[in-house]
Amino acid sequence: MEALIPVINKLQDVFNTVGADIIQLPQIVVVGTQSSGKSSVLESLVGRDILPRGTGIVTRRPLILQLVHIDSEDRRKTSEENGIEGEEWGKFLHTKNKIYTDFEEIRREIEAETERMSGNNKGICDEPIHLKVFSPHVVNLTLVDLPGITKVPVGDQPKDIEILIRELIFKYISNPNSIILAVTAANTDMATSEALKVAREVDTDGRRTLAVVTKLDLMDAGTDAMDVLMGRVIPVKLGIIGVVNRSQLDINQKKAVTDAIRDEYAFLQKKYPSLANRNGTKYLARTLNRLLMHHIRDCLPELKTRINVLAAQYQSLLNSYGEPVEDKSSTLLQLITKFAAEYCHTIEGTAKYIETAELCGGARICYIFHETFGRTLESVDPLGGLTTIDVLTAIRNATGPRPALFVPEVSFELLVKRQVKRLEEPSLRCVELVHEEMQRIIQHCSNYSTQELLRFPKLHDAIVEVVTSLLRKRLPVTNEMVHNLVAIELAYINTKHPDFADACGLMNNNIEEQRRNRMRDLPAAVPRDKSLKGPGGQSLSPSEPPAPEGEFAKAANSGSQSSSSGEQPDGGTGNWRGMLRRGEDSTGGERAMPQPPYSSSPHKGHAVNLLDVPVPVSRKLSAREQRDCEVIERLIKSYFLIVRKNIQDSVPKAVMHFLVNHVKDCLQSELVGQLYKTGLLNDLLTESEDMAQRRNEAADMLKALQKASQVIAEIRETHMW
Repeated sequence: MEALIPVINKLQDVFNTVGADIIQLPQIVVVGTQSSGKSSVLESLVGRDILPRGTGIVTRRPLILQLVHIDSEDRRKTSEENGIEGEEWGKFLHTKNKIYTDFEEIRREIEAETERMSGNNKGICDEPIHLKVFSPHVVNLTLVDLPGITKVPVGDQPKDIEILIRELIFKYISNPNSIILAVTAANTDMATSEALKVAREVDTDGRRTLAVVTKLDLMDAGTDAMDVLMGRVIPVKLGIIGVVNRSQLDINQKKAVTDAIRDEYAFLQKKYPSLANRNGTKYLARTLNRLLMHHIRDCLPELKTRINVLAAQYQSLLNSYGEPVEDKSSTLLQLITKFAAEYCHTIEGTAKYIETAELCGGARICYIFHETFGRTLESVDPLGGLTTIDVLTAIRNATGPRPALFVPEVSFELLVKRQVKRLEEPSLRCVELVHEEMQRIIQHCSNYSTQELLRFPKLHDAIVEVVTSLLRKRLPVTNEMVHNLVAIELAYINTKHPDFADACGLMNNNIEEQRRNRMRDLPAAVPRDKSLKGPGGQSLSPSEPPAPEGEFAKAANSGSQSSSSGEQPDGGTGNWRGMLRRGEDSTGGERAMPQPPYSSSPHKGHAVNLLDVPVPVSRKLSAREQRDCEVIERLIKSYFLIVRKNIQDSVPKAVMHFLVNHVKDCLQSELVGQLYKTGLLNDLLTESEDMAQRRNEAADMLKALQKASQVIAEIRETHMW
């Protein structure tokens, strides 16, 4: 057990060298109001005058005081090695290996170091002073003396001095591995103790708080501290210990601490005989030693784990910083090769670091091809932006001045090209999305795969520039190819395509079926063989049933106006077939809606351009017009689906060949050709300014943690119990 406190002192020394607070070591923190006697208690434990004394605020910086017990043999050996005269000495961390045998000089050094950091007019500082005292008259302890709690600023102290001191105190007592020594003067009411109040804020169940009552000899006549020391006023789990300090007069008269301890013992025997053996400075020292040893024993397993975890973390951090570059040429080539390999692996999906938050690399390119691009093409309506009136107008325009007996093929080609052209924009957008993803892969490789690149910001920027430039060069080539794929489809409308021929055959069958149905529906009075022939021997459409006889005359009278109704003329007014067609139109079209108010008759005095005359939206189409439009629409839809299928298949292949695979194949040679040059070596492999400093800090911390791990490993299991 006795070996535990020196172990913690060794750990404290180890971590002091790197100035780190990452490990919370067990220690005793002294807390109390200003002039409550904290420093006097510490001096009593040391047995020598080592701390600045006086009225007002004296302790203005934390003092970490390590008391090291040495036996006579160790003292003699150390004295011979260092040429020390005397059995007690002290060492400061900030003065390195300088040894102080004069304790008055130690006190002056503390005052000088305090003024150096805190000024000479009551200011405070949170930077600790580390003092180690070696003596045969002390027990092994690690104590922290803190500035006293105060309320009103004096001298150069800021207005928020109370808050600053409280924050400083909480910084130390919040450490779960610390024991809180709450110091309260006996001549004040225990219920008003600030020390116990702050201790309870961080140690609610009181498992690590020990109360010390000072100035027992200064209580009012007729009063004593019996109830307080017995724990009847405020109980404290670890106990309440009373002590008697030296007065300021005793200090001024250079009264020795040993004499003060003897007088304290006499006072306790006289005033509190039943409690004398459980109070006083010597009992306090033994109690603190026992508490600290048990506390260290409880903390040690967790401390050991924490040190090992931190050592692993700093080892990993140091590895990420890499070793200082010696052979710059090979290092540059290695980094370029590694980046190129990681870039290709990310595209292929074989990278070491697989992204789990989102799709990236090759997986995202696949998603763009089959989800984004595929769905966009499928959402394109084959007849989008094409109304029935548009189709009808195209058919008429394709016939020219002559009326057509059949639907002209030119109208189909014109309309289908217009629809196929709409596939170009989503195809080019697909190229753009893949290009953006390949740009993102650069950042992915930099962040996750090649940490070494972050060491060399100039090399990183140069690689990004080369890859971006390569991608930028391939973009117009790929766009041109995709544009050509659509242009190829527009160049030749292959109506002999097997899939299109099948669709046409199926459609012809449907039309034939519809014709037979219409023939079945003809009136029984008209013979079926005559229903298909006019008097002049001309064919009639099955969809054009003869008009009632009563309407023939009206049809004949309006025959000369046939062009004004937008119909194709089928003969003169005396022609029977013309009368029949006119009668059909009058029964179908005129019943649906009135004739347009305008006329195109040349007798009216002006010619009419059909392109300029808007076709009424509500105009009902004749049966033939409906049939013709339906045929064209079905053909457009059938052929558009064939082309869309081709584009959906060929665009991803073109993007992969001209952009993705080309970049994969040429990336390394491009990087080597652009960057692997003797003149660029020194510039590209310049580390960032703080990288060397961070590497040194990480190396020092790792060394300290490894040393701390060795120190703890030296403790045998028997020492812990």
